[in-house]
Amino acid sequence: MADGKLFVRSYTWTKSVLQQRGLVTKAAKRSAHRKKRARRPLPGMLVFQDGSKHAWLPQGPALDLIVTMDDATSAILSAVLVEEEGTASSFIGLKETIAGQGLFCALYTDRGSHYFYTPKAGEPVDKTRLTQVGRALKQLGIEHIPSYCPEGRGRMERLFGTLQSRLPPLMRQEGLASIAAANHWLATVYIPHHNARFALAAAEAGTAFVPFVGALDDILCVQDERVVGHDNTVRYAGCVLQIPEQRHRRHFVKVTVRVHAYPDGRLAVFHGPRRLADYEPEGALIDQISPARTAA
Repeated sequence: MADGKLFVRSYTWTKSVLQQRGLVTKAAKRSAHRKKRARRPLPGMLVFQDGSKHAWLPQGPALDLIVTMDDATSAILSAVLVEEEGTASSFIGLKETIAGQGLFCALYTDRGSHYFYTPKAGEPVDKTRLTQVGRALKQLGIEHIPSYCPEGRGRMERLFGTLQSRLPPLMRQEGLASIAAANHWLATVYIPHHNARFALAAAEAGTAFVPFVGALDDILCVQDERVVGHDNTVRYAGCVLQIPEQRHRRHFVKVTVRVHAYPDGRLAVFHGPRRLADYEPEGALIDQISPARTAA
């Protein structure tokens, strides 16, 4: 009160003045309200892929289980055991999914180095520098979405919790002792039973999966360019790949060709769309490819 007059100020004004003078500390800013993300309405609109290291088999070291799952239904589209998660395992899961269901709209993954290139740890991924997985997805027209928070992969984490409690006892009961036997059982026995019990109906009728026509193997593989040497060979991953004489060309010396490395270890050499030769994983020539065979 001053000169008999009463001054009235709001709570907000008073608090701001006290904060400016350092008499009251500012409260920490609250984060934005979060809501559970709704599932996509159609199968094939969004697909998750992730891996979990665990002692899946009764004996032996921990292995990685790579699971590809649909967001709309939580149906498992592919599940494969591998010794170590990476580019090859991602390609296997994508191939099984596309071969079984068709092309889908988007793939959501973590920011592992086989999925994305990240210039600096903790910073956003660089979508202009594609990994082999990123290149293949772009070639297929599939959007690749990186995860920036664990909550974004919550559905996959819950799925792995279920699988870790169910699969090892079942595999022990089935007497599965090898990766090959386990993967055959997963594809033919477990996944159909799992989806029958746990998969949900999509919010809307129909599907966003689109049939794929083409040479899927030659997209879902590692592709690297090499320059042919004077002896008409290409050097790749410690192998010397001899290019056989072609019907309309005797050699490819100093020509840039493309080497395809498939998930099972096989190799192939291409000149543009023409497939020149196939090779065993150690580099031995399988046979001379007909000039009519081409890549997608």
